[in-house]
Amino acid sequence: MSESLADQSYDLLSVTVGDDADRVATVAIERPDARNALNEQVRRELKDALATAEADDEVRVLVLTGGDGSGAFVAGADVTEFKDRDLVEQREASERPRVYETVDELSIPVIARINGHALGGGCELAQACDVRIAQEGAKLGQPEINLGLIPGGGGTQRLTRLVGEGQAMRLILSGELIDATEAADIGLVDEVCDEDTIDDRVYELAGGMAEKSPVALELAKKAIRESSRMGLDAGVEYESELFVQLFATEDKDEGIEAFLDGRDPEFSGR
Repeated sequence: MSESLADQSYDLLSVTVGDDADRVATVAIERPDARNALNEQVRRELKDALATAEADDEVRVLVLTGGDGSGAFVAGADVTEFKDRDLVEQREASERPRVYETVDELSIPVIARINGHALGGGCELAQACDVRIAQEGAKLGQPEINLGLIPGGGGTQRLTRLVGEGQAMRLILSGELIDATEAADIGLVDEVCDEDTIDDRVYELAGGMAEKSPVALELAKKAIRESSRMGLDAGVEYESELFVQLFATEDKDEGIEAFLDGRDPEFSGR
């Protein structure tokens, strides 16, 4: 029996499972006094919650967001932790896997519900998610250059893959912020919703994913993730191998039988 995410309690996170859609977990960062800035405790709690969600049989999709009282998704890293940190200390703090890799490598789909500003490390956290849905009025960007720094949570790599080299250069070298609509135009976010419809859209999408075979979801994520990390021939070969592996699953049999019977499938994750 896997550990239940719903039974976990955190100081700087709130978690729910199944409240908004079946088999969908929501993890919200609750640090409104700092606009959800990522300090060491938030990172530690997030990594624990993500690992617990992945191991929880009742969770097939995860929504990552900021607490509604903060006005932010994540406003960035907690810069106060940088002030007296030297090179050696920062290298230790940057040891992988960090929270960004934990999100990126999660076997279940992760949707970023960007309900406010996503800046610096917050923008990088959103980039590590599989799908990004932003609320109108949210601002996104990589302002690290204004501190004499560069993105250090994968921003120079993931942002470039999402929006192209030119747009990544513009945002990272200038430090300028863009609104959710422009972020959608350049591919940084996938959809923009107003405050009244963002939850309907996020949980409609998450709930639809959660109805699918967990095994197929995991392998689809793996194949898509590798599309930007492998050459085309190697990627197609990798996809083919994952496709073949699904023929050993009960979910593949259930999906085909349900299709032929004209009914909805009931996937078990086996």
